[in-house]
Amino acid sequence: MSDIKVEGFKSSEILAALAQVFETYSEEEKKAQIKKTNGIFEMRVKNAEGKEAVWTIDLKQTGTVYKGAPKQKANVTILLSDDTFQQLAEGKLDGQKAFMTGKLKTKGNMMFATKLDGVLKAAKAKAKL
Repeated sequence: MSDIKVEGFKSSEILAALAQVFETYSEEEKKAQIKKTNGIFEMRVKNAEGKEAVWTIDLKQTGTVYKGAPKQKANVTILLSDDTFQQLAEGKLDGQKAFMTGKLKTKGNMMFATKLDGVLKAAKAKAKL
């Protein structure tokens, strides 16, 4: 799934690893994760140079991660910096704290955005991200 990686984005490494974790899920695990999350995250990440890249985490139907805008309407769009996403994925930063300090912005269902922490933690447990 190297098509997920984008030069100059640390987040792309994390998202590529997340995609690999989703691929290793059995059908039951994938269905459970989809049932638990039931939605689509659109991740808009800005790197240090100010470039933006977009990824989609689809946990509504396919249980996949791909580069680009969502094929269906996202439940939430999350806007954050490359560093902030890396800290979230590593568990060094809490999503709500990032939101409260302005490091993370959302468009759409803000409560759904809180499910991202769970998705990242589940993936981290499955494969050391």
